[in-house]
Amino acid sequence: MAERSWSLGRALRGMFVKPVIDENTWEDLETALLTADFGPDITERLLEELREKVERYRTTDPRDLQRMLKETLEEHFAAFDTTLRLTERPAVVLVVGVNGVGKTTTIGKFAHFLRRYDRSVVVGAADTFRAAAVDQLATWAERGGAAIVRPQQEGQDPASVAFQTVEYAKNTGTEIVLVDTAGRLHTKGGLMDELGKIKRVIEKQAPISEVLLVLDATTGQNGVMQAQAFLEHAGVTGLVLTKLDGSAKGGFVLAVQERTGIPVKLLGQGEGIGDLTGFTPHVFVDALVS
Repeated sequence: MAERSWSLGRALRGMFVKPVIDENTWEDLETALLTADFGPDITERLLEELREKVERYRTTDPRDLQRMLKETLEEHFAAFDTTLRLTERPAVVLVVGVNGVGKTTTIGKFAHFLRRYDRSVVVGAADTFRAAAVDQLATWAERGGAAIVRPQQEGQDPASVAFQTVEYAKNTGTEIVLVDTAGRLHTKGGLMDELGKIKRVIEKQAPISEVLLVLDATTGQNGVMQAQAFLEHAGVTGLVLTKLDGSAKGGFVLAVQERTGIPVKLLGQGEGIGDLTGFTPHVFVDALVS
């Protein structure tokens, strides 16, 4: 992870060098988990599991508790399949989310992430209602090393832009298609109808590999509530958490997976073009707890 300032590690450092596990240890651990934004329900469950393991193995050594905490968190994170499924050619990814969550920058960063694996990428600007959105997306696509298919006229039907993007990929042998979509939630029904139309039009040409919902990690539970329309109606297959840096808490990753039942597949941890990574439970937990 790019920054450690929000990791559990800082809070836990003093806890595991004490001579024995006592009631203060449990209180400190509860505070640390809550501060890291795991939420009260998950925190309570983790503490119950850890108390049971400590009792079962009859240990009083805080270093054992530290190891058990890592193992327990890994078990919880590993319950979700975080694999990006991009094997089709072209692999089509719909990117959805409310305005302001960092959707446009995420698409640029995702393109850059894929280019690092030598995958060719085209971005479709299917959020056609704001000319500025198309220009901004074009800038980030260029930074990410991707081609872009723009609307041919202002206000063009988003589904037709998506169609043209997939057509471009098939004609040029481009491997991965990232389709930007509108993020307006004030007309939920209209928005979902639009997404449904985009999906139907794309699926006439190619299967949709992933529908990724971009969430702002700093908004916590509010972000999940805002995104309910997408979660219920858009066939979301994975989550992308943005702004997971010094102002956010690592526990939110587990909390949002458990609340939505949908795996986190990508993490955005900074402003730079390279600040997007795939989500690997073992690596994440190691950085979180160390």
